[in-house]
Amino acid sequence: MTNPRDGDVDERLPAATAVSEPASRQATIAWDRTVTDQSAGLVRLKPRKSRPFFGRHPWVLETAIAAVEGQPLDGDVVDLLSDTGKFIARGVYNSRSRIRVRLYSWRPEPLDDQFWRSRLENAIALRRTLGFDDPAGGARLVFSEADGLSGLIVDRYADYLSIQVTSLAMRARLPNLVPLLVELLQSRGIFLRTEKGVSQAEGLELIDGLAWGNDPGGPVFITEHGLRYGVDLAVGQKTGFYLDQRENRRALAAYTAGARVLDLFCYSGGFSLNARRWGGASEVLAIDASPRAIALARANAQLNAEPGIRFVERDGFEALDELVIAREKFGAIVLDPPKFARNRATLDDALRAYHRLNRQAVNLLEPGGILLTCSCSGAVSREDFMYMLVGVAQQTGRDLQILEQRGAAPDHPVAVTCLETEYLKCFICRVI
Repeated sequence: MTNPRDGDVDERLPAATAVSEPASRQATIAWDRTVTDQSAGLVRLKPRKSRPFFGRHPWVLETAIAAVEGQPLDGDVVDLLSDTGKFIARGVYNSRSRIRVRLYSWRPEPLDDQFWRSRLENAIALRRTLGFDDPAGGARLVFSEADGLSGLIVDRYADYLSIQVTSLAMRARLPNLVPLLVELLQSRGIFLRTEKGVSQAEGLELIDGLAWGNDPGGPVFITEHGLRYGVDLAVGQKTGFYLDQRENRRALAAYTAGARVLDLFCYSGGFSLNARRWGGASEVLAIDASPRAIALARANAQLNAEPGIRFVERDGFEALDELVIAREKFGAIVLDPPKFARNRATLDDALRAYHRLNRQAVNLLEPGGILLTCSCSGAVSREDFMYMLVGVAQQTGRDLQILEQRGAAPDHPVAVTCLETEYLKCFICRVI
C-alpha cells in the first residue's frame, strides 16, 4: 500500500465492508396517497398547554391535545390552536406517534414544494457559509429540528447523500424531497437509512438502501483533517460516519503527545487516527464490539499508513473491566459510547452506565491523564453528565479537572427553541 503522505492512496477496503455491485436505479419510495399542503384539520390544545408552542417548540405530544377537529389523515397538514381557538402554528399530523403533531411554520402558509425547497436551500447555504462544502469531505446538510425540518437528516459524503427519516411527516414527502435534493446538490446517489426504534414509534415503513442514482459498489471515501476514511453508506452506523465528532477528534490530538491511548467504542477509528497522526500518540488500543466496525477501522488505519493502532473486537464494558484487572495504564482514554437513553424514563439507567464506564476509565488513567468522555443521548443533559462525573471523582478518590466542554460540530447547529438538538456532550478532563 502506498504511503498516503506521498499522494497516491490505495483505496481498497476488506470484503467485510463491501456492498452490492454498482447499479443505477430509483428505489421505491412512493407514498400511498397525496398529502395536503393546506390545513386538513384543527388540533386544539388543553388549557395551559400552549406556551411551549407559542415559544416555537416543534413537538406537540398527545398529552397536550384536547381535541382534533376535522378528519386529518396521518401525514396531513393541520393547524394548531390554543384552547381559546387562537392560531399558533401549522404542522403535520400523525395519530401513530406520541409526537402527535410536528410543527413547521408559525404562519398559516401552505406546506408545499416551495416551502420545503426554501428550507432545504437555507440549510445547504448555512453549510456553505461555514465552509463545509469541500467536494472531497463530509458534512451534515440538514439537521432535523435545527433546520426547521423535523424528522429529516441529510449527510453528504463526497458526491453521495445519506438521508435518515425519523418522522412520518418527512416519510410522506420523500417522493418530493428526493428530487429536490437531486436538483439542489447534483449527487451521484442517495441512500436511505432508518432507525428501528424511531421507525416503530412513528409508524414508518421504509427499507434501507439506494433511494436514487448510482450505487458506489463499496465504501465512499472522504477526507477530514487530512485523513482518509471509507464510509459504508449501505450498512454503517447512523448515516455512515460520525460527522458530529469532527472537531472533537482533532481537539483530542492536543493532549496525546507520547501517550498510550485507549479508544473505546472506536467505530471507524477517527479518534485513534487523529491521536496518532496529529497528536503523536505512542500507541493506540482501539476497541469496538462490532466486527464490521473493527474491519472498517483497521482498513482506515491501513489507508492512512498508521501502523501504531491495535484493533480489538470486544464489548466495551467487558474490555474495561479486563484492563482494570490487568492493571493496564493509559495516558489518554476516549469514551464515545452509543446512545444509552432514548427518553427521560431511561435516564437513571443511562447515568449508571455512564458512571460505570467513566469510573473504570479513571481507574486506568495515569496521574495527569486525559479523559475525553461523551454522551450522545439527548435525554441526558449537560448538567446530568457533569454530576455523573462528580460521582466518579468521589468514588475513585481522584480529582477531575474539566479542560474543555464541547458539543457537536457546527454543521449540527442547536435550535434555541428545541434544546433537544443539543444532544452531544463532550468533556475533556484531566485526571489527577
